[in-house]
Amino acid sequence: MHRPRRFFRRSWEIYRAYLLTAVLTLLSGAMLALLHLNRPAADESGWALFAMHPVREAFYILSLTHQPYLSSVLPMYVIFALCVPAAVPLARRAPFAALIGSALIWGFAPQLATLFSVNWSFNPFAWQLMFVFGLLCRLHPLSPGFKASETARWLVWLAFATMAAFAAVKLLILTQPLPGAMKQNLGFSHVANFIVIAMVAAYFVHRGTIAWIAAHLPSVVTVGRTGLVCFVGGTLISVIVDTATPRALHSTAAFAAALTGDFAAIGATLMLAKAWRTMLGRHKVRAAVNGAGCG
Repeated sequence: MHRPRRFFRRSWEIYRAYLLTAVLTLLSGAMLALLHLNRPAADESGWALFAMHPVREAFYILSLTHQPYLSSVLPMYVIFALCVPAAVPLARRAPFAALIGSALIWGFAPQLATLFSVNWSFNPFAWQLMFVFGLLCRLHPLSPGFKASETARWLVWLAFATMAAFAAVKLLILTQPLPGAMKQNLGFSHVANFIVIAMVAAYFVHRGTIAWIAAHLPSVVTVGRTGLVCFVGGTLISVIVDTATPRALHSTAAFAAALTGDFAAIGATLMLAKAWRTMLGRHKVRAAVNGAGCG
């Protein structure tokens, strides 16, 4: 009972983070609309619709029916966390059945979303494929012998080449945003890209590169350990940086401004993670002192 309870609690934490992110998205949209700034972000926030029908929209947000723009990825994780207690035993006992079943659900994801009236920005019937991939990689890791084999070496080189090809196509050919339905329903190109990136990441883990980076960049590790907090705080960070980035620029100047904004957002996220960890550390010390005093 302890493990299911743990994931139910985690699902509740993600749901609360979703609600907070939704509130911050709406408030930022209201502020932008009031100050006549960053009209696209104000429109995407959903504030205008919420202002016209606050009670109805509040109910839709609470029930996950409507999800303000920047909060739209979290409801998917609310569902996935609830599924862990059932999915892990299946993936452990019958990995191929779990993978085939997941692939079939992914293949019919648009139809399933229509059948169950799930019009989310991230179709959970599609994105569960990534969730199942992650479970299988964790529960059935490759043996050290295979990782050191010639076959594994060729697969890694293939993964590097494929990842570079995807990057080149995106940067040089498909420079415009892809159709939203591809991301919503996890298009095949997304799946292939995720798989090759995972293979490259696994290669660097095997070589100890990731451990070396973690040891030398503890601030990045802190972001990972406070991911939910950084995601929620990133709502405001992204809106502020996007609003502050000049739009009347072209070519090199526009690229430089966008890159500066990215660095500013990364820096702000690192500072947020550090501040949160420091606050938690002080809270634990204070709780320990109070507990010792009571004893």
